[in-house]
Amino acid sequence: MIPEISIGPITLQTFGLAFAAAFIVSGWIMHMRLGEIGKPPDWAYEMVFAALIGGLIGARLYFIVDNYSQVQDDLLGNIFSGSGLTWYGGAVGGAIGVLLWAWWRKFLNLWLLDAAAPALAAGYAVGRIGCQLSGDGDYGKPWDGPWAMGYPDGTVPTPPGVSVHPTPIYETLTMGLGAFILWRLRDRFRLGILFAIYLIYAGAERFLVEFLRRNTDVVMGLTQAQLESLAMVIGGAIWILVVRNRYGNLARPADQMSAADVPG
Repeated sequence: MIPEISIGPITLQTFGLAFAAAFIVSGWIMHMRLGEIGKPPDWAYEMVFAALIGGLIGARLYFIVDNYSQVQDDLLGNIFSGSGLTWYGGAVGGAIGVLLWAWWRKFLNLWLLDAAAPALAAGYAVGRIGCQLSGDGDYGKPWDGPWAMGYPDGTVPTPPGVSVHPTPIYETLTMGLGAFILWRLRDRFRLGILFAIYLIYAGAERFLVEFLRRNTDVVMGLTQAQLESLAMVIGGAIWILVVRNRYGNLARPADQMSAADVPG
C-alpha cells in the first residue's frame, strides 16, 4: 500500500491525489462532450470547481455522520481536519455542487445528465484507485483466493497475515469499462436514457460488490449501500420503461443531436 507520497518536506495523501485526479478526468470528458453538443467546452472547468467544492464538503460531512460516535467529542476539529474523507460522500456532494452550478447556468436538463454519465463512471473508477493505494478500509472480506491481498500498511490496516478481496480494484475495472461503454453509446439514445443506463450499471455494480465487502447489514441481509444501489437500478429501469412506452423506441431522433439551442 502507498497511503502517502513524500516529496522533500511535502507529504501527499494518495487518496487525496486520486480524489483530485477523478475530478480532472471527469472534467476532461465533460470538456469533450460539451463541445460535441454545442455548449462552451470551458464550462467543464466551472463544473469541476463546483464538483470539487461540493465533493470536499460532502466527503467530510458523510464521514462525520458515519463516524459520529468517534468524532462527537471534537466535531469542530474533525470538520476542519486534514483526514476523514469518504469517497461516497464526495460523490454525492460533488453531484449536488454540479446541480447547483447547472441551475445557475440554466443548463439543468437531460443534456447535462447524459453528458455527465460517462464522466461520473470514469471519475468513480479513478477515485477507487485512491482507496486501493491508501488501504482506507474499502477492501473486502477475508479471502484466500489467487488474487487476494492484505493491506497491512493501509490507513485502515488488515490484521497481520490476513488477505481480503481487493474490491477497489474490482470497482476500478468495472466502472472503467462502464465509462468506455457509456461514451460509445453517447449519441444513440433519446435524452435521459444514457443517464438511466448509468444508474442501472453503477447501481448493479455496487450492489454486487457489496456482497464481498465488510459493511454491516441493515435490512434483510442488505447493506445501506445495497439499498441505495437498488434505488438507482429501479429508478433507471422505470425511466427507460416510461420513455419506451411514450415514444415506442429509445433511439435518438434527429432533433436531439445538439444542445446548442438550449438556453444557457
